[in-house]
Amino acid sequence: MTETVDATDSHSHEPHEDVGGKLNWLRAGVLGANDGIVSVAGIVVGVAGATTNSTAILTAGIAGLVAGAFSMAGGEYVSVSTQRDTERALLQLEKQELKTMPEAEERELAEIYERKGLSQELAAKVARELTRKDAFQAHAEAELGIDPDNLTNPWQAAWASLIAFSVGALLPLLSIAWTAVSVRVWACALAVVVGLTLTGFVSARLGNAQVGRAIARNVGVGALTMLVTYFVGVLFGTTIA
Repeated sequence: MTETVDATDSHSHEPHEDVGGKLNWLRAGVLGANDGIVSVAGIVVGVAGATTNSTAILTAGIAGLVAGAFSMAGGEYVSVSTQRDTERALLQLEKQELKTMPEAEERELAEIYERKGLSQELAAKVARELTRKDAFQAHAEAELGIDPDNLTNPWQAAWASLIAFSVGALLPLLSIAWTAVSVRVWACALAVVVGLTLTGFVSARLGNAQVGRAIARNVGVGALTMLVTYFVGVLFGTTIA
C-alpha cells in the first residue's frame, strides 16, 4: 500500500526564517576571525623575529588585537549605517510613490512578476491581491529586495566584527605567549595553521565551495604573512643591533 505524505507536514519542521541573512552573518564572523588570526600572527611573529623580549612581543600583539578589532568594528558600523540609510531613503521614496501614483505602482509590481515568469493575467492578479493586503511590504520586497521590518543593524555588525576579530587574534597571541622562547614561533605557526584550517573549512561549507582549496588558500596566505613578517623582523632586529 502506498502511503500518502502530506507535503505541508513533511516540511513543517523546516525553519522559515531569514536563513540567508543568518548565513551572511556567520560567514562575516568566520572571515573576521580569519583576519584576526592572520593580522596578529603577522605582528607577533614579526616582532619575535626582531627581539626575544616577551613584553615587547605581547605589547605589540595586544596593540594589534585592539587596533584591529576596533578598526573592523568601526568599518562595519560605517558601512552598514550607510546601507541602512540608503534602505530607509528608498523605502521613504516608495511610500511617496505609492501615495501619489498607486495605479502606476501596481502596474509596476505586475511587470516585476511578469519578468519572473508569470503570465500577464496572473501577474496582474498577484499584484492586485498583494496591493490590497500590504502594498508597501509587497513593493519593498519585490521591487527593492528590502524587508522593512528587518533592516540591517550597524551595531550588530560592529559587535560581531569586534568579537570575531578578537577571538581569532587570541589564537596566535596566546600560543606565542605561553610557550618557551626556543619554540614559540613554531608553536604560533602551528596554532595559526590549525585555526586557518578550521576557518577555511567552515567558510567553504557555508559557501558550498571545495573544502581543500579553501583550506589551502587560507593556510597559504597565513604562512606567507608570517614568513614575510618574520624575516622583516629579523632584518629590522639585525639593523638596530
